[in-house]
Amino acid sequence: MLKPSFFKPLKPGFHSIISFTAIFHKCKSMKQFKEAHTQLIINGLTHSPSSLRPIISFSALDPSGDIEYALLLLLRASTLRTVYLFNTTIRGFSRARRPGSLWSSVLSFVQMGVRNLAPNSFTFTFLFQSCSNCVAFDLGRQFHGMVIKNSFETDVFVRNSIIRFYSVCGKLDDARMAFDESSELDVVSWNSMIDGCIRNGDILEALSLFRKMPERSNISWNSLLGGLVKFGCLDDAYWVFLEMPQRNIVSWVVMISGYAQNGKPKEALALFREMQMLDREPNSAILVSVLSANVIDLAMQVFNTSRERDVSTYTAAISGLAMNGCSKEALHLFDQMKSEGISPDGVSYIAVLCACSHAGWVEKGFHYFASMSDVHGIRPELDHYACMVDLLGRAGLLEKAEKFVASMPIKPDNVIWGALLGACRVYGNAKMGERVGSLLVESDKTHDGRYILLSNIYAESMKGEDAEQVRKTMRRRKIKRVPGCSLIEIDGCLHEFFAGDRSHEKTEEIYLMWEEIVKEIKKIGYREETRAVVFDVEEEEKEAVIGQHSEKLAVALGFLYTTSGSTLQIVKNIRMCNDCHNAIKLVSKVFKRKISIRDRKRFHHFEEGLCSCRDYW
Repeated sequence: MLKPSFFKPLKPGFHSIISFTAIFHKCKSMKQFKEAHTQLIINGLTHSPSSLRPIISFSALDPSGDIEYALLLLLRASTLRTVYLFNTTIRGFSRARRPGSLWSSVLSFVQMGVRNLAPNSFTFTFLFQSCSNCVAFDLGRQFHGMVIKNSFETDVFVRNSIIRFYSVCGKLDDARMAFDESSELDVVSWNSMIDGCIRNGDILEALSLFRKMPERSNISWNSLLGGLVKFGCLDDAYWVFLEMPQRNIVSWVVMISGYAQNGKPKEALALFREMQMLDREPNSAILVSVLSANVIDLAMQVFNTSRERDVSTYTAAISGLAMNGCSKEALHLFDQMKSEGISPDGVSYIAVLCACSHAGWVEKGFHYFASMSDVHGIRPELDHYACMVDLLGRAGLLEKAEKFVASMPIKPDNVIWGALLGACRVYGNAKMGERVGSLLVESDKTHDGRYILLSNIYAESMKGEDAEQVRKTMRRRKIKRVPGCSLIEIDGCLHEFFAGDRSHEKTEEIYLMWEEIVKEIKKIGYREETRAVVFDVEEEEKEAVIGQHSEKLAVALGFLYTTSGSTLQIVKNIRMCNDCHNAIKLVSKVFKRKISIRDRKRFHHFEEGLCSCRDYW
């Protein structure tokens, strides 16, 4: 029942639609909306358009809402629906960014037609947002055709969403055509086109457009600043930063993180201190950006000089320390936060559980998992359960991990099963891996990593035919494997490598350097780990395949063009394989070099033959 402190009790016989409409307009949470809806049904009443509006708006658009509930109400209500209600639901799905959201948007759009409701410009604006989120190019093209047919192409909001859609899909020429054909351009149109150029690697065209803009907003300046930083043009970025008529916190974050991420911690710290002198309070965004750039000392200076630390600031620091292998320091900071009277939230506990997972602290992980609900009253969500499965899996406790999943009070998602599958591969549990992997390639059909892991599990257990069958399924379903890619910055220039890459102008020197490196590390026991190479080739050829992984090529280039003793900093887009991890540990020992690699999961700081991940990753 609704709390009498919030709603005045209804008089007997006064349970009318009008009274319930007033109640719905007072609701401030999904719990209150659902309770009011229940009472509406109990009293044999139906929604009016005016009572549907607040509940669908809240369910679809509020962060604490329930978008599926909004869709259910929209489709099942017997009252007359309006274009506004359908647009609100489509907008909610465009914000949701989760599996199935795009098709729920399309379903809502189709149901509009079934009810003879004509879409308006807002309908298409939200549909293009959904298509952009999922990079649904073919579907978006169809919507573009409908826009032209219904004469909405002159609407500036629709035009801007089309420009962004084509840019996100990598169709810069189509985006530019939509931009050039527009009879009315506003500052958002220009910003969208500049962002599209940056997104698709054309920084010079972005700069040209910026110079032609009739008026510029803070977003215009920050977008160009971010693009120049992204492409390593730090001198140009700093010039733009100085020319800005007004710098907001985003401007400072972009410029400071740009220096930090491009190996210039001194410049980053100097700019940070300048920001403080202007009485600009650093926020968690700066802390996260510096931590993600692998500049731990600078990040902790940012944290320690923050005058007002809230739960977000602490959580950013705890998460960054955990990712960088400083689990002990992360838990110490968590205790410090609590001692200062700051209550942790759900995100804080995710950071803490990740720290335990990266360090292999199973008992501590379960202690914090229990205290989350027992002490702070925080109900565990899927992300927390995923951390626990990852914790057990990394520690090799696969049976316990599977039992933990089976005991969950909520249905496990693909992330949780994926964590268990990864652990099966690491610890060679082919039986469980086959069971979990077969489930995942059906429930998460478009995720290339599921197929690769299952195929590798088969290959490593000498089931080559099964491994090839998984690859055939992948090809039949037209699932493209995301290629491994590594980046290394040398003298302000970014160098990109793929596995077996021979496009670099110094290719011959790079491969010769890696061969020399391998000769030296083999003297202290290095042997290529070729179990996961599924191709029907000789062992010598398998070693060549393993030896051409992108991070090894990046290391070789670093050895060629950096001074002895300097730290190599590399970024990789996917998880490091076992062989690369073992090889680079030995490289750091033999050559006395510090090597930091940020892969998809975490930072790996290699030094003296050891890694900060302690071989848990």
